[in-house]
Amino acid sequence: MIKQRQFKSLAVLLLLCMANCINASSERSSLKPAESVSTSSKEVKVGAEQMDKILPILKNKRVALVVNHTSIVNKKGTHLLDTLIACGINIKKVFAPEHGFRGNADAGEKVKDGKDSKTGIQIISLYGKNRKPTSEQMADVDVVLFDIQDVGARFYTYISTMHYVMEACAENGKKLIITDRPNPCDYIDGPIMKSGLQSFVGMHLIPLLHGCTVGELAQMINGEGWLGGKKKCLLTVIKIKNWKHGQPYSLPVKPSPNLANDHAISLYPSLCLFEATDISVGRGTYFPFEVLGAPDKKYGEFTFTPKSLPGFEKNPMHKDQLCYGLDLRKAQVPKGFSLKYILQFYKLSGQGADFFTRPRWFDQLIGDSSVRKEIIEGKSETEIRAGWQQGLAKYKKMRAKYLLYTE
Repeated sequence: MIKQRQFKSLAVLLLLCMANCINASSERSSLKPAESVSTSSKEVKVGAEQMDKILPILKNKRVALVVNHTSIVNKKGTHLLDTLIACGINIKKVFAPEHGFRGNADAGEKVKDGKDSKTGIQIISLYGKNRKPTSEQMADVDVVLFDIQDVGARFYTYISTMHYVMEACAENGKKLIITDRPNPCDYIDGPIMKSGLQSFVGMHLIPLLHGCTVGELAQMINGEGWLGGKKKCLLTVIKIKNWKHGQPYSLPVKPSPNLANDHAISLYPSLCLFEATDISVGRGTYFPFEVLGAPDKKYGEFTFTPKSLPGFEKNPMHKDQLCYGLDLRKAQVPKGFSLKYILQFYKLSGQGADFFTRPRWFDQLIGDSSVRKEIIEGKSETEIRAGWQQGLAKYKKMRAKYLLYTE
């Protein structure tokens, strides 16, 4: 009888939730979805869309969300926060990563605490004074739910935020739920991060392109003992339906202000290294991470002028200066990671080692200081890549233990 009552209670809750979610979908969410990248494959169902699995875990619990503008649950762009509130879930607070709850803060810009204008829910920044939830912030929470779209690159900081959230859950005895989403750059490529170069743009000894979803990566972090004190958090991953590794996935919203479409996302792992040089990646244009250039004609005939653009970049490199370089908007994207463009612009610069205006930052981004040295020595991409292969082979064997989406 008790089980029957519990089943009926859950069934009623799900029916009420469906009705409330329909109403929530018809309203305008307080979070405007970012500009559309392209329509997701119809058959793919991300973890956040599976309320039948989420609600039984969250029912009668005090819940914290780690979410941003990518945390949507349908084609109308309904936010997960709105959906769960409509389902009667007790949301105590939201933790916000880099770029903020609404995804409109510039890269590296500090995110402030505040309140959601629609729901009144407290917003706590994990990209400001602290990057890890404190014990005080976790005290009135039973469960934390993480739902953020990643792009598969080691230096994309959402996975660093996830690491710190896992650590906070482990230290405070809280359960973590990850509602998983596909990896749009689903490759294993680039050098393995070397010990001593770890930072918020690379916390784990994994390749530049790690070939994992956030759910798989979380299992790896737990399983390999990478949390502080080798602790493990109580983790549940709500798996994606109808997606497997190797299957393309087109994001429904841009994951951060300067990744506006699938093409830019594919180029991002290879072009992000230019952030440690004087070459613009197009921040301050409507096509960031699809162009390269600087205020010097030696870099090419294509021109662009970075501006302060709302929704993209407020204070871009070479602001209001005419830049010369390459237009990559129609270029074939690398199937993985490539040093092609860095090597090309390094040679064009004629500056030698001075091309790397922030050498330590370059080393932290690529994860291996030997790569910069080999570029300066004049080695080819083939020669440089040869040094990665043993580490990649070892990583692939380790990664296999944590995969959730294989044949």
